[in-house]
Amino acid sequence: MKDVFSRTLFPYALAIILSLIVSGFVIWQADGNLLLLISMILIEFVFLIVLISVLYNKYVKPLSKATSTIDEIAKGNYSARFHSSASDEIAELSLKINSLARNMSEISMQEQIQSKQLSTIIDNMQSGLVLIDEKGYIHVVNRKFISMFGKTVKDYRGYLYYDVLDEEKFHKTVQKTFLYERNIKESFTHRSGMNKIYLEIIGAPIFNERKVLKGAVLVLYDITELKKLEKTRKDFVANVSHELRTPITSIKGFSETLLEAGMNDEETTKEFLNIIYNESNRLQLLVEDLLSLSRLEREDFRLVLNKFKAGELVEEVIPAFRINAEQKGLKFSVEVDNEMTMKVDKERIKQVIVNLLDNAIQYTSENGTVEFYLGHVENYIHIKVADTGIGIEQKAISRIFERFYRIDKARSRNTGGTGLGLAIVKHIVEVHGGKIEVESEINKGTIIHVYLPK
Repeated sequence: MKDVFSRTLFPYALAIILSLIVSGFVIWQADGNLLLLISMILIEFVFLIVLISVLYNKYVKPLSKATSTIDEIAKGNYSARFHSSASDEIAELSLKINSLARNMSEISMQEQIQSKQLSTIIDNMQSGLVLIDEKGYIHVVNRKFISMFGKTVKDYRGYLYYDVLDEEKFHKTVQKTFLYERNIKESFTHRSGMNKIYLEIIGAPIFNERKVLKGAVLVLYDITELKKLEKTRKDFVANVSHELRTPITSIKGFSETLLEAGMNDEETTKEFLNIIYNESNRLQLLVEDLLSLSRLEREDFRLVLNKFKAGELVEEVIPAFRINAEQKGLKFSVEVDNEMTMKVDKERIKQVIVNLLDNAIQYTSENGTVEFYLGHVENYIHIKVADTGIGIEQKAISRIFERFYRIDKARSRNTGGTGLGLAIVKHIVEVHGGKIEVESEINKGTIIHVYLPK
């Protein structure tokens, strides 16, 4: 401070003091000379005016402008600048103020960018989010929450949560979160139009740096798909249990009968052993199909791709089905592009053809027709199996690839079907990157198209 004074104000103060000394000396020497005295006073007055003007322009005016600039910066106008070179000190002050303004501008821009990024992240979350302060007022709701519960952001923001959130689980979650000051988890169902969705809500308390509760955040997860998967798993377990129970019960029942009654009656014994054999064979097929599905669904499953002619595949599969069709009195036609080259998992595609042809023959009555086609269309290998069998209802077409779904339960069990054939077909086609299309009409027949990428 002393250094600034000595470099700036001290020379001006010294000039004033010297001026006063000179004026006093002149007045003392004037010895009543009025003209000299007036002249001296005028000279002194002009000198002071000039000195004050210099001081004002060099220090007071720049400092006033600097003060105005700082006031603008304090109001948030970070584009305000102060430029002055009236003196080295003012020029340095100008640099400092402008540097402060630039830094504040950068900080403000960074805050705006971070705020936009945070807002974008919150809005694009796949979970609903609600932010509530310690008084219960809602400050933030994201886009996912709006899509779940409707209305607009304005209908929620700034309102007490219990006035705008109708679901009772919301109220309980917020109250427990504030009461116990820990994460609270609840679940409930909600109707969105015609759809019923399952939601899991988690309330998490928000604390400041002094560990004082300042609010809560509610996060909502749509667990509808998880519920569907859980239901599918339960249905699968129930279906497997049911499918296994029938052959096991038969095997056990006929075995007990043989053990109790003895084997004196050769004809009865042979009949019972035949039943036991057939049921055990059915049990084996079911287990093999389940293992096949399990292997196809494993994440580390890999196809064994082979390159071969379509004619080779047909020669290995078709003859047995031609005999089955003839025995049943069916007209069986085959159309194959024998020279077409295929690069697929040969054993898996054989499994697809076997399952489709087996279903077509089993569900087609005597004098009916079964057609098999293997060729190509555009960039796809095209497998088509058509029959004139019992057909499928339109509402059931989307379900025929489900595990254990049967169009005709009694008939499919009597023919030894496991109910897993089409589920296996679907998985094999999907792991090849292909697709399946079904055309069907009750009592007129079914056409199944399989398209595999070349």
